[in-house]
Amino acid sequence: MAKKKEEEVNAALLNVIAPVGLECKTNQIILGENMGKAFGVIKYPPSPEYGWLGRITNIPSSIVAMTYTPNNDGEIIDAINHNIKVDRQNLDSMDPLTQKRSQRAVDNGEKLLERIDQDGESIGELSTLILPLAENKEIYQKVEKKMRGTCSISRCKVRRLNMLQRQALQQISPFYTQDQRIQDIVNRVMPLRTFIGGFPFSSSGFNDNQGFFFGKDADGGLIVIDHWLRKNDRTNSNFVIMGVPGIGKSATVKHLVLSDYMMGTKLIFIDPEREYRDLCNNLNGDWIDAGGSPKGRVNPLQVFPLPRDEEDKDNYYNQDDGQGLGDLALWIKHLEVFFSLYLPSLDDMKKAYLKKALIKLYKQYGIDWDTDVTKLSAEDFPIMENLYYLVQAHADQLDKTRKDADVNIWRELEMLLADAAIGADSRLWNGHTTLKSDSRCIVIDTFNLQNSGDNIIRAQYFLLETWAWNIMSADRTEKVMLICDEAYLMIDPQVPQNLVFLRNVAKRDRKYEAGLMIISHFIVDFLDERIKMYGQALLDTPCYKILFGTDGKNLEETNDLYHLTEAERELLESKRRGHALFMAGSKRFHINFTIPDYKWAYFGKAGGR
Repeated sequence: MAKKKEEEVNAALLNVIAPVGLECKTNQIILGENMGKAFGVIKYPPSPEYGWLGRITNIPSSIVAMTYTPNNDGEIIDAINHNIKVDRQNLDSMDPLTQKRSQRAVDNGEKLLERIDQDGESIGELSTLILPLAENKEIYQKVEKKMRGTCSISRCKVRRLNMLQRQALQQISPFYTQDQRIQDIVNRVMPLRTFIGGFPFSSSGFNDNQGFFFGKDADGGLIVIDHWLRKNDRTNSNFVIMGVPGIGKSATVKHLVLSDYMMGTKLIFIDPEREYRDLCNNLNGDWIDAGGSPKGRVNPLQVFPLPRDEEDKDNYYNQDDGQGLGDLALWIKHLEVFFSLYLPSLDDMKKAYLKKALIKLYKQYGIDWDTDVTKLSAEDFPIMENLYYLVQAHADQLDKTRKDADVNIWRELEMLLADAAIGADSRLWNGHTTLKSDSRCIVIDTFNLQNSGDNIIRAQYFLLETWAWNIMSADRTEKVMLICDEAYLMIDPQVPQNLVFLRNVAKRDRKYEAGLMIISHFIVDFLDERIKMYGQALLDTPCYKILFGTDGKNLEETNDLYHLTEAERELLESKRRGHALFMAGSKRFHINFTIPDYKWAYFGKAGGR
């Protein structure tokens, strides 16, 4: 009998949709665990600026409801005429302030009448209700103060709707119609274009209508993104995050991936600086030491099943999908890259001998060109010491027949492989694969590799990326994000294949439900002439780019790569913490990352504070 699975309830969301209690008092509303007071806007600015309503609709912790009713009947025109007559009479007042206000009102009224009569201006009545909400009185006082201050900046006057709190809540709710008593108090005549111009459509943030809150733009507009959404010029879910140290990259990454995790995404981190250990523990994830721990080993000789393209055979991507080669053939090509990273001195002749030994070794384990490796377990594959002893046997056999002047390439190859099989590096690679992915948050920690040589670090990174890609491509319906922090560690100008592999992942992950996040300090690291064709593609391919502050040569390279405007250059030169240039497809924003307090509790103490 199947066990019943208990589903967790989002109490905060439930409390908003269906509050446990609702009470409307004379001047207050109790809405579940929140309290609030309904206000109406009773005065608007006589000459509002473009986007003036944008401030009001973005007041934090407040619900704003606006109703615009077109009305071109004669009563409104008669009312405007009457107001002009009254204001003209006030021009004779002895009070200079009253005279100035009356003159301004007369001028505005006459302009409005002219637009209505000659230009066919549409007019109507606007009603605006604002409901600030908070958990207790102390917080509410701050919210109301913020609301009043924002309205004052916009030159709007608000009034608390005493004795009408219930009617105000009904009008704010989408399931009630307008209340006439509320309308009599807050309705104000307004031209249609003044109302429409009140919303800064050209700079009102960015909203996918799904996803999660990411930050605010320069005008305070909300940026809500769903980077898994395929839309127009946003064809993948990849990110590039660049910026000098200490400017907010780590906090931004944690903010982004935590939101992604809450939406069901599986996270795989490659963490060289041990920055994500606390986050992993707080999410009950798997933290794995890949710097020599027995639980974090990836066997280089284990053949991972490579994904096949399920699209139509005529699709041009088929040329990259390896349909004509078996898993073993592709993996031996993979191993050639691995050994080139690990042993930079390996020449073509030694590579040929090594591949010959690999083919023979796999044959001894019953693995040939046609073997379906998906049916094999990790223990069915050879390990590094098996390869080492096979090469050693070939060297011993050749020593029996070769002349003293002849070079024993097998013996040289044996010496090169000794460290990985029985020496200091055997803790990394001599053994069956133990790295597993049972959790939705996996941090592969490479901190203990910092004192190792660059060749060891890059070779291990190549294996970890390969393992991660196998997870990313295993299920086309599961969202998986690979986060590569300090990505410059993966770059080797002498052996660009590591960067080629990352570039190919960035190009192909869109065909699966997967994404790649590249995090580094300087763009120039990726634009060395020896690797520029791969590094530039890796920086260009992601649809989402977050560029924090920088200067000097790196700023010039960034400018050349992304064709920055003068304002965007100034933003990067300012190097303000938490501020960045955000690109989503072809759209660009000055983004200010506003991270909710509850998220900081998950971040931990390492980086991103």
